[in-house]
Amino acid sequence: MERIDQLIEDLPPMDLMRSEKMTFVQLIIPAESAHRAISYLGELGLLQFRDLNADKSPFQRTFVNQVKRCGEMSRKIRFLKDQITKAGLLSLTSPDLEPDVELEDLELHLAEHEHELIEMNSNGEKLRQTYNELLEFKIVLQKAGGFLVSSNGHIVADELELSENVFSNKNYGDAASLLDQEMTPGPSNHSGLRFISGIICRNKVLSFERMLFRATRGNLLFNQAPADVEIMDPFSTDTVEKTVFVVFFSGERARTKFLKICEAFGANCYPVPDDISKQRQITGEVSARLSELETTLDAGIRHRNKILSSIGFNLTKWTIMVRREKAVYDTLNMLNFDVTKKCLVGEGWCPIFAKGQIQEALRRATFDSSSQVGIIFHEMDAIESPPTYFRTNRFTNAYQEIVDAYGIARYQEANPAVYSVVTFPFLFAVMFGDWGHGICLLLGALVLLAQESKLSGQKLGSFMEMLFGGRYVILLMSLFSIYCGLIYNEFFSVPFHIFGGSAYRCRDATCSDAHTVGLEKYQDDPYPFGVDPSWRGSRSELPFLNSLKMKMSILFGIAQMNVGIILSYFNARFFGSSLDIRYQFVPQMIFLNSLFGYLSLLIIIKWCTGSQADLYHVMIYMFLSPTDDLGENQLFWGQRPLQIVLLLLALIAVPWMLFPKPFILRKQHTERFQGRAYGMLGTSDTDIDVEPDFARQNHEEFNFSEVFVHQMIHSIEFVLGAVSNTASYLRLWALSLAHSELSTVFYEKVLLLAWGYDNLVIRLVGLAVFAFATAFILLMMESLSAFLHALRLHWVEFQNKFYFGDGYKFKPFSFASITEEDD
Repeated sequence: MERIDQLIEDLPPMDLMRSEKMTFVQLIIPAESAHRAISYLGELGLLQFRDLNADKSPFQRTFVNQVKRCGEMSRKIRFLKDQITKAGLLSLTSPDLEPDVELEDLELHLAEHEHELIEMNSNGEKLRQTYNELLEFKIVLQKAGGFLVSSNGHIVADELELSENVFSNKNYGDAASLLDQEMTPGPSNHSGLRFISGIICRNKVLSFERMLFRATRGNLLFNQAPADVEIMDPFSTDTVEKTVFVVFFSGERARTKFLKICEAFGANCYPVPDDISKQRQITGEVSARLSELETTLDAGIRHRNKILSSIGFNLTKWTIMVRREKAVYDTLNMLNFDVTKKCLVGEGWCPIFAKGQIQEALRRATFDSSSQVGIIFHEMDAIESPPTYFRTNRFTNAYQEIVDAYGIARYQEANPAVYSVVTFPFLFAVMFGDWGHGICLLLGALVLLAQESKLSGQKLGSFMEMLFGGRYVILLMSLFSIYCGLIYNEFFSVPFHIFGGSAYRCRDATCSDAHTVGLEKYQDDPYPFGVDPSWRGSRSELPFLNSLKMKMSILFGIAQMNVGIILSYFNARFFGSSLDIRYQFVPQMIFLNSLFGYLSLLIIIKWCTGSQADLYHVMIYMFLSPTDDLGENQLFWGQRPLQIVLLLLALIAVPWMLFPKPFILRKQHTERFQGRAYGMLGTSDTDIDVEPDFARQNHEEFNFSEVFVHQMIHSIEFVLGAVSNTASYLRLWALSLAHSELSTVFYEKVLLLAWGYDNLVIRLVGLAVFAFATAFILLMMESLSAFLHALRLHWVEFQNKFYFGDGYKFKPFSFASITEEDD
């Protein structure tokens, strides 16, 4: 045993397997260098601060005003960004032509730009509203004239077709008075006939007409004509379709009702005089004012876009600057002022390897801020468990994220991501094995890798971001799929004689009885690599592949579960828990391998000897009749006594897991604290108050029933899980068989069936259906299914043997991790 321990000690340290060693540190920072020190630490990104003001609300913290100012600046930057987006301009990043501005100067710049843009938007909306009113007035003048009849009864529609090039000789004062005056009653009004003209949104015309009809009980004449020009809403900038209307009625009371109804429906009424000369004069004046307004609006838009373009060049730099300042002040709010109010005290976690870098950053901050007092940086003892930090790269990050999705590793426990780099894509490939489909996946992964530098700087959608983040996972999955496809000898379900000739052949030249009678073996040398391609289409194909893949799944499952239990040994050894080694690791290894390890041994022996023994019968009667003679199911000498020994060991392992550990824990607790009551007699109340928290926790009574129930649940879970987890690995066989059979169905029933017709159209349709089924069903749906099943095998069957996953992630203060949500 000592030699084994020495051998394990001589192994190189598993740096990738354990999280980084962390240390708890305290910083005492002079007030004049605090901001610069936190900024330098944010650029370094290797120190996680602990909130020392967790009992205070955000409004009670020291730098709350600075945080509010940064929040206000963020709001102004978002406003400017929205204005640039609405104007259809791009926010460009220019080279650093301008020197860096201070926060106070940036605050003034943003306030000035916001005020200027708000004023320009307000003036633009007013001008646009005036332009819309004049445009509507012009449309009403043009359309309403066709409905008006002169006092002599002649229709004057043709005379009211006015050209936009006719302008009045009157001065501007006369024009203004004509536009503002009310409509003068014409000769037709002697008989009491009146009219109102205006314009309304097209989708409200029916309701508007119905309301007018009800208000006058049908005593009106309603005429309408669609406007030829769409009018832009100054607030929503959307174009609106409108309709011109003219309502003829009689009576002053009806006129009052109509005006109220028009106001309720948002219809704009405009006076149209009966006199043709006045209509021409007003139309000319309106056209002239519209031309002036168009020129003014265009000039305003050009000026506004010029200002927004100049803002857009610096907007990215300003955004980063404000985000960083806000993050710095948020972090400063986590620090405490000391009694003298001259220093800030901070605490946090950092990796041990980063201490030198942090101290160098603090020295630079002291020098750059011209502080007379240096920053004190020293280590402290901590009660709580340190955070978990794994250093990853572009390749290993995706695998670490897969493990972290289950739970963050406990501090310094074995990291499953190290093994998942190989086992995860391999188990995926066992279910997805087809080297044709694997090549398709490989091409997709290579495209993502070729575009890596381009896509890494872009904002991607959720699906594309997931694919890009797992590009190296897809790469390994495709490579392993090609390997397993060569083992299965399947290329889009078609076998090929790649590695030489087959050991089997048909009984006749036509191979007509291959599926009914079977093949004959004509040489002793087996196929060099993978499954013999002649099995495809033979009578024994399905039974042979089922047996192969089912036994192979069990072997892979038992091997991976054994690796998980072995990792629990390394965890227990690392944390110095000899109880877990003696009363958890040892009985678990004995139980699992006495039953299912023995089954794996039988599978290998059967493969090597070519025996016809029924392994189902062997395993069932190992429990029901362990002393009976095995007969033809005996695979090796001494098999029956070995089965009896293994069965006894499995039965002994269950109480070995269940009973010793809780009783030993209670004994250790009793021995450790049996003199505690007498030791407290010499202490005062003050001594008790200042006693550390961890010492106070040990005074709690040992809850034996809780520990025993927990151990019982753990033991039952392992015993039942050994059976269910082994059966769960049969999904490798099931999904591999399903993938192979689906590929065969699409190949034979779609592609070959279509190719059997001597018709180009049918062949093209069959090829298109086959390509669609391959891409969307076999490559997308089947790959997603295999991915999820491989994920379950790692999370449940593998990681529950050793992985606690109850830690918390190391989240250092870093400018690189600031996102838009932090605004």
